[in-house]
Amino acid sequence: MQFIDEVKIYLKAGDGGNGCCSFRREKFVPRGGPDGGDGGRGGSIIFEASPHMSTLLDLRYQQNYFVRHAEHGQGKKMYGKNTPDIVVPVPIGTILKAYETGEILADLSLSGEQYVAAKGGRGGRGNAHFATPTRQAPTFAEPGLPGEEKTLILELKLLADVGLVGYPNAGKSTLISAVSSARPKIADYPFTTLTPNLGVVAWGENKSFVMADIPGLIEGAHEGKGLGFQFLRHVERTSILLHVVDISEMTDQDPVQSFEAIRRELELYHPDLIKKPFALGGSKTDIQGNGEKLDRLRNYCNEKQIEFFPFSSATHKGLKPLTRYLGARVESHRNQKQETPPHSDESSGEGEAAND
Repeated sequence: MQFIDEVKIYLKAGDGGNGCCSFRREKFVPRGGPDGGDGGRGGSIIFEASPHMSTLLDLRYQQNYFVRHAEHGQGKKMYGKNTPDIVVPVPIGTILKAYETGEILADLSLSGEQYVAAKGGRGGRGNAHFATPTRQAPTFAEPGLPGEEKTLILELKLLADVGLVGYPNAGKSTLISAVSSARPKIADYPFTTLTPNLGVVAWGENKSFVMADIPGLIEGAHEGKGLGFQFLRHVERTSILLHVVDISEMTDQDPVQSFEAIRRELELYHPDLIKKPFALGGSKTDIQGNGEKLDRLRNYCNEKQIEFFPFSSATHKGLKPLTRYLGARVESHRNQKQETPPHSDESSGEGEAAND
């Protein structure tokens, strides 16, 4: 399935029906009076977060949504028929933005959560509503109101607990395939991962968390270079980041410089990202050679008080301590989120936890 995480759509809600101007005309009924009915209500366009969707692919192929106008009122006080609402399912984690201003209108982060994106027009009142003792034969009725017309940008942010970030070929895809049932494409050339991958990681008795493999970043990613920049939004919702650094003898990159470069890219993309809790994983220890890069990265982490986990996805060595640590941090974040009032600011606490 093609992964689509941003689409532009046009919405036109239903117009309300016009009220009717009519007078009762029946045999043996003198002075029947006004009997114009009201127009119907136009249908609205509603977005609903659905757990059965994981991409905005369907909306890429249907970008225009229209609702029929409601029926007009008729004589004998017959009301026009309402038009039904259109409910558009979207993946959990979808953000709706105004196209012109970029203002965030809704963040559908809970299953079943709904947002009325375009409200249908109200039906006009018939002339029967305007009869008074002094105006017994009103010759006018209200027109129906037009439905809202909008252009929106829908943006998907994956709801993952742990986000894997690092250079291309750092071992992120191999890690997620080793600790979960996800089977991303893995190859020995840069940019193998073209779209984010999700995997469910079991780390304790009936405990699990969701891990997201973000396509590799490079220097200048915040300016649009490489592939990972367009997926950086997906790490904004994570509880903790895991920086994956290649410490094998097959790479010429310095592990400390690689880590610091990715941290700079995260900060330049969004300053709040570096406030998130994080840990550092040294991958490919099975081909570390003389271990010089491993020792350099470990000493750096000890000096900076950063949690460091060397591991090998090929041999599974070091994966259990890593997943237990990540699981415990995710669970702690979930408990903290439940206990913290919605209006409080959590960002400062997370920033301090980053360097535990």
